[in-house]
Amino acid sequence: MKKKSLPYEGVRVIEFSHMVMGPSCGMVLADLGAEVIKVEPIEGDRTRDLLGSGAGFFSMFNRNKKSIAVNLKSDEGRAFVEKLIASADVVSENFRSGVMAQYGLDYATLSKKYPKIIYVSHKGFLPGPYDHRTALDEVVQMMGGLAYMTGPEGQPLRAGSSVNDIMGGIFGAIGVMAALRTREHTGVGQEVQSALFENNVFLVGQHMMQYASTGVPASPMPSRVSAWGIYDVFKVKDEEQIFLAVVSDSQWETFCDAFKLEQLKSDEHLKTNNLRVQNRTLLLPILREIFLTMDIKHVAEIFEKNGLPYAPITKPQELFDDPHLAATNGLGELVMSSGPRAGEKTKTPLLPITLDGNRLPIRSSPPQLGEHTQQLMQELGYSEEVFQDFISKKIIK
Repeated sequence: MKKKSLPYEGVRVIEFSHMVMGPSCGMVLADLGAEVIKVEPIEGDRTRDLLGSGAGFFSMFNRNKKSIAVNLKSDEGRAFVEKLIASADVVSENFRSGVMAQYGLDYATLSKKYPKIIYVSHKGFLPGPYDHRTALDEVVQMMGGLAYMTGPEGQPLRAGSSVNDIMGGIFGAIGVMAALRTREHTGVGQEVQSALFENNVFLVGQHMMQYASTGVPASPMPSRVSAWGIYDVFKVKDEEQIFLAVVSDSQWETFCDAFKLEQLKSDEHLKTNNLRVQNRTLLLPILREIFLTMDIKHVAEIFEKNGLPYAPITKPQELFDDPHLAATNGLGELVMSSGPRAGEKTKTPLLPITLDGNRLPIRSSPPQLGEHTQQLMQELGYSEEVFQDFISKKIIK
């Protein structure tokens, strides 16, 4: 039986990127079957050796890729890379403005030579008054309303993941897909741009539209007026916590029946969701007192049995043992190529989609620095002697 091909098999992507945003774009395209060639400096992508909260960046965002290590300041290195670009469909980069132009690898230069090339840039801001600023995920969260919405009143707090970097990369990949589709009709490529700030504004758009709809500014999430009467984290026995939600009138009746709360069910002040929202200050203290006496497993079982929304408060490291992810092949296996545990096997989240009922597999672990340099030079017609000469001159690694 013939193995099914992935959607972007046959598409070659040359990736000049580091950190999270650009690599996220490349990861999506690579997972979907594209050949993504990561161009690294001789010393390697900086995220290979990051510590702290950046220790997982390289292993997370660089699977299914090839790596070449090239000194772009050398004429020979640039010539090698440009030969790769001539064979490619897409160039992806996320360096500060002007860097690619210094090497003659910007869109304006390349598109004149290779009119079919699709060029995706990942920046802090789309062109405009802010585009000279240096942006980070945290910077745009602060200036884009997300940190305000995440933290308590007066305590802006960044979200607990690189949300703009990751989503900005995903939108860059969507732009590449759209440009590839357009090229099928026009025969020419185009430039695609994705940006952290604009991504962040898209994320908080629901709160902007809340204000547009009501004239009332959205309150930060910790102090917001919930749209539902029960939609909170509750403490249960032994100081454990669980999130519980009751978001419709039928769920309210089910909830009251399941926990034998007939008095609350018959209370006219709690009959509808809007009434429960208005009377949350009366309702929630009663429920909090009830749940404090109950075992977390018992509460979860009742919610599960009755189809009511609930969630344990889970730490990221606990997801490695999540039974649902295990049963649905939601985690793929790879070998880490950097960090203190380089060479060890681990599991990592796959793209959160299925195609024809299957998750997209990890076909190769994150590459070693320059792992594919020789292979790709040979493909382009470079001899072994030239390869060794480039090595000795530190043009490649």
